[in-house]
Amino acid sequence: MKTLLKGLLFLSAGLFTCQAGAMDVTELKLENSSKVVFKVRFQNGSIADPAGKEGLTYATAALMANGGAGGMGYSDIQDKLFPWAASYGFKVDKQVTTFTFQVPANFAGDFYPVMRDILLEPNFDEQDFARVMKNQQNYVDQVIRASSDEDYSKMALEDLLFRGGNMAHMVQGKSASVAGITLDDVKAHYERAFTRNNVSLGIAGNYKNRMLRMLKSDLKKLSKTAFSPAKPSDAQMPNGIEVEIISKQGAFGSAIFTGAPLPITRADDDFAALMIANSWMGEHRKSYSRLYQKIRQTRSMNYGDYSYIEWYDAGGRFQLPPSGVPRSSNYWSIWIRPVQIASQLKSQYEELSDISVGHAHFALRMAIREFDLMVANGMSEEDFEATRTFLRSYTKLYAQSPSDQLGWLMDSRFYGRANYLAELNDLLAAATLEQVNEALRKYWQTQNVFVTIVTDESEASPLAASLIGNLPSPMSYSELVRSGLPEAVLAEDDEVAVYPLNVKKVTIVDSADTFK
Repeated sequence: MKTLLKGLLFLSAGLFTCQAGAMDVTELKLENSSKVVFKVRFQNGSIADPAGKEGLTYATAALMANGGAGGMGYSDIQDKLFPWAASYGFKVDKQVTTFTFQVPANFAGDFYPVMRDILLEPNFDEQDFARVMKNQQNYVDQVIRASSDEDYSKMALEDLLFRGGNMAHMVQGKSASVAGITLDDVKAHYERAFTRNNVSLGIAGNYKNRMLRMLKSDLKKLSKTAFSPAKPSDAQMPNGIEVEIISKQGAFGSAIFTGAPLPITRADDDFAALMIANSWMGEHRKSYSRLYQKIRQTRSMNYGDYSYIEWYDAGGRFQLPPSGVPRSSNYWSIWIRPVQIASQLKSQYEELSDISVGHAHFALRMAIREFDLMVANGMSEEDFEATRTFLRSYTKLYAQSPSDQLGWLMDSRFYGRANYLAELNDLLAAATLEQVNEALRKYWQTQNVFVTIVTDESEASPLAASLIGNLPSPMSYSELVRSGLPEAVLAEDDEVAVYPLNVKKVTIVDSADTFK
């Protein structure tokens, strides 16, 4: 059952959430706090980018936050904020854009005009525009390909899952589209997509009611343009296992992401049951999970292996899932952090001089086999109870700061819930082993998934041949490592090496041709 909030007034422990006319307002009164946090959210996101101008929403938000405002230059604004220990930033995701402002309560009155001008009176200066766009162009042309193969494979998976739809492109856009964005485009998009008709407001901390009333009134000065949020495209269902290998010069290993559509979100009660199964299988950054123990801990193949049932933003940097990235078009995924390629193994170990493919095929087989075993066998009562107990404690850490608490409450509104984390605790408490096993069998399958692998150009063709031919992929250990492994592990390796995968298509793409 979904919890709907239309016209609902929710009051609990200083929290107040209501629909104020056309503007949603979420309040979190914390009178003992020394800070005030404002979150101003627009229901646009990168799916609001016009065709051919992908990255425009990001460019507009970046110029608002990283440019001058109210006639003041950007550096002057930063100098003014420094003595107050105030800060602000922005986050563009696929369906929402959020500006977050934080200031000590004693300086909230001084800070308010700066915040107001950033939102209502951005300078949209030519020099600021050139600087911001240079950074954005550099990201889509260079940074995404060079800084982290893990992020690269993750963005490539989304491009593959949503190809042809408005959810496919990175929020920063594509190389050609970013190059074509003009300052006039930004100004027009600000009037069209950052309006009083698609804005919501959150406020937390030790704030004055007068300041809230003032901000609500000022936000009504945003553009009056009617705005209809774009409908997010759905993730595509692949035909079998479809693999896209990105061939990159100098790649340090093979970074793997795999995923498939998931028809539920936090709005659905089944989501909590699936969380329990997912946590046992691959909780982010947790060594107790099955994938981590099998691939990382037992075989020392990489730094970690995790699974997800929704978008996990910046997983390489965040230990806990951040707020501000709510999505209604969902998919589940597996993250296999980079494993070694053949050239690395051969250079390290003389006894491996005859191998042609590194660990990627074996690691993918092992991950998919573990999911197949879980779907077939379900969770045990012992694992279910232990994982549920862990999650009921762990999810309480998600929202520790006032900013995090406010962000999660605003995300709750997106999913039609009053307070998702509080409701989640109740859902986890009420979940049964039967519900969990039913959910994982209903929503997880490995016969039809997309896979993206960023790997070195020397590995791309041999790996493609191994995958499409369903060739054996024996685990390549040094003699020293092999000698210290139990017989049970080596026997399992033999089974994994020939585990059949439903690979139907393998494509090699040159790194230079991605995200164009």
